[in-house]
Amino acid sequence: MIRTVRLLPALLLGPVLLTGCGSERADEADPAELASRAGALGIAPELVYVTDAPGHTLAQQSVGVYGGEGFSAVYVSRQKGTQVQLTVDRGTMTEATCEEQPGADSSPAPVTCARDGDAWYRSSGQWAEYAVPKTDFVIRVGGTNVPRDVLREAADQLHRPSADELDTLLPSAPAGGEPVERGDLPPAGDGAPDNDVDQGG
Repeated sequence: MIRTVRLLPALLLGPVLLTGCGSERADEADPAELASRAGALGIAPELVYVTDAPGHTLAQQSVGVYGGEGFSAVYVSRQKGTQVQLTVDRGTMTEATCEEQPGADSSPAPVTCARDGDAWYRSSGQWAEYAVPKTDFVIRVGGTNVPRDVLREAADQLHRPSADELDTLLPSAPAGGEPVERGDLPPAGDGAPDNDVDQGG
């Protein structure tokens, strides 16, 4: 399906409403396969979502569990050096709690919230995100120094993974229920730098 990317000037975004965030698609991955792959990583299958963030591509090594059983993935732009983080976790967000929930930026600036369709636009310092509340979980797409129109498009394009997207997103679950073997770790040790020093530091 061909989708037209709509990039709007930041000044026009205020009155524009998000519609259809997290839309469902006819080509969703097989639920049993999704459950098998997500479960092998400790992720609740209903919390697995993907998106299309303009100018950003999925960093496969970033995909993993978030919190207790949530889901997280990062989309990166090598050209602009920015990252859009997608997180899905249990919880709620309302007008009463939107500004109380912390942001991802270390800025001491308070979090501000603005309703935008069925989502919340939240910002603090150079960080901003769109938070899309669902029945018992919240989907967030955010980043530092990422234009609001890019985050808006990413929120608008949230969807459950297709079969092809699932193959890219999550590895097949090993037979016999064994944990997924990561391919980015060395055969011995954890790959951390050698910090061995003499007595006394």
